Amino acid sequence: MPEKPAYRRGAKPGQKWGDKPKRADSRIWLYGRHAVAAALQNPARKIRRLAATKNAHDWLRETLPGDLFHRLEIEDLRPDGIDKLLPAGSVHQGIALFTDPLERARLRDVCKVTTPGPVIILDQITDTQNIGAIFRNGAAFGAQAVIFQDRRTPPLSGALAKAAVGALEVVPAVSVVNIARALEALNEMGFRTIGLAGETDQALADIPRDKPIALVMGAEGAGLRKLVRETCSTLAKIPISETMESLNVSSATAVSLYEITRGAVIKTAGTG
Repeated sequence: MPEKPAYRRGAKPGQKWGDKPKRADSRIWLYGRHAVAAALQNPARKIRRLAATKNAHDWLRETLPGDLFHRLEIEDLRPDGIDKLLPAGSVHQGIALFTDPLERARLRDVCKVTTPGPVIILDQITDTQNIGAIFRNGAAFGAQAVIFQDRRTPPLSGALAKAAVGALEVVPAVSVVNIARALEALNEMGFRTIGLAGETDQALADIPRDKPIALVMGAEGAGLRKLVRETCSTLAKIPISETMESLNVSSATAVSLYEITRGAVIKTAGTG
């Protein structure tokens, strides 16, 4: 019999026949002062490496609780040293944190009809700045969770986390395989699932508030996909001037959240 080759096809140098390919390191970099400070104060985060310039180090000392700050091991780096740790063009404000990603929440564990606050569902929104801003909006208006499709959403790290300004640490993130099925589950649980759609005649302000609300936001331009639209219990729009066709999706989310929580007592996001 011919001998097996020393290395399997496609193997990396040093990887022998039968070796299983190693999974890519799932750990992530967070950067930006508020994103990092919020992560450091989240007990669920596992800190692997923390680097800061002198100015950022001093800012952390003033910002964090004293007992937490004194437990940290902080590498003293110049700004160009931090640049080398991160993707090109990262606006890190002199601080970077290497950490494990947070565990994804389960829909039925964090979305409750008995809990105040809306749920936000993202349908094919992929822009990191918009997603980060939507998490920030969710935190501001007491959202129970942000739900998104796992294979269509960028990692919750880097520029996205910076745009969220710490909101990733307080608003549960729920990753699902299928948005329509997630909506079916929310409908069954008793939520009113509202798809934002500019072509409908029904204004968001006219939707009854007799049920907890799950707000479904579609990608700019494409809007909600057909099956997602059909699975929503109702469609609604934000009436705007005819001089503009639409709003940026993060702006539309903020306006919608304000409307559906108006008059409500807003609790801290992520709390029961």
